Amino acid sequence: MAQSTLKSTLKSSIKTKNQTRFERFMRTVKEGFLGTDKLLLLLCIGLSVLSCIIMYSICYQGFVNSWSIFYTQVFASILGIIVAVVISFIDYQTIARFWPFYMAVSIFLVLLTFFIGYQPEGSDDKAWLDLGFTLLQPSELLKLAFIFSFGFHLSMVKNRVNFLSTFLGLLAHALVPIGLIALQGDLGSMLVFVFIYVVMLVAAGLSWKLLAIAGGILAVAAPIAWLLLPDYLQERFMVAWNPGLDPQGAGMQQYRGQIALGSGQLFGRGLFADGLYNFPARHNDMVFAYIGQTLGFVGCIVVALAITIICVKMLFIAKKSNDDMGLYICCGIFAIWLFQTILNIGMVICVLPVIGVTLPLVSYGGTSVLVSYLSIGLVMSVHRQARRESMFESRSGTSLRK
Repeated sequence: MAQSTLKSTLKSSIKTKNQTRFERFMRTVKEGFLGTDKLLLLLCIGLSVLSCIIMYSICYQGFVNSWSIFYTQVFASILGIIVAVVISFIDYQTIARFWPFYMAVSIFLVLLTFFIGYQPEGSDDKAWLDLGFTLLQPSELLKLAFIFSFGFHLSMVKNRVNFLSTFLGLLAHALVPIGLIALQGDLGSMLVFVFIYVVMLVAAGLSWKLLAIAGGILAVAAPIAWLLLPDYLQERFMVAWNPGLDPQGAGMQQYRGQIALGSGQLFGRGLFADGLYNFPARHNDMVFAYIGQTLGFVGCIVVALAITIICVKMLFIAKKSNDDMGLYICCGIFAIWLFQTILNIGMVICVLPVIGVTLPLVSYGGTSVLVSYLSIGLVMSVHRQARRESMFESRSGTSLRK
């Protein structure tokens, strides 16, 4: 009898423990779901789904020799979504703490491109590393590494950011990655780094007076920079507003992209319609023109609106961040997304020259897609930590803000 009672007690205890574990697991899942910025993630997934359909359409139309761009984009998108969700559960402060490692590895990989760099078809520079099974663009990794390192630097000097000596030190910090990418010949990425630098400085409280002085210096230096540009880039600038001046040379990519963009009219010709117009870089730099051709003006507006909402969400999350590092991370990532979108669409509508900048999550590129999702994971991590602080404050009346 006593033995039977003991067995019954043990079974009841095990059952209770299992129920407790299950309840804890479900509570963790529920908190994780509630803490995720669902709109931000869903918009990104939507862009990736569209991108994969576009890559499939390009392969289906026979505009490329293999289906590798479709398979790569699908794999990178799925992996990126998983990475973004995992990163969102890790405290961004813990991730940012290892910025010296990220910076060292990224700079080392960029330096490797000067010796064993790979130049894909249609590219102007050897900014990639051929890993055999895929291509890696180190400058994409360097963008996030720079945001971490520069954010840490700003956190240390935030009360002195408007001192000239501090400003010059911050400038010297930024010139390291900017100079490396300039030497690499990747003008588009270089301009993105400059924009990250400016946006993060403004977020740190840089006075508009210093910003105006810096703008004046850049204006004075512009003619010198123009003389230093390679001939092919000068030609692209000169025909950017009217690519028809050289439709078989420097203006070819934009000229043909412009024809494709306009042919879609309001609702597009369809992703799998016969007789679609083929043009260079339709899967990466000029993907927005392909969207215009197949999905029309409406499709272009939807894509631009989705990216705009993502950028606005980043700013809202930055405002609610627990600390300065969260603010700087969100603002730096906002700068990447906004400026790359402006540059990419500007190239397609012929107000900016072709300088090789991708449309976030939409253009083809394994490294670009993965880094874009890494950045989204970091923004969602900032959101999750801010939400936890808000919940803690509402329960205890005590702030966790540092």
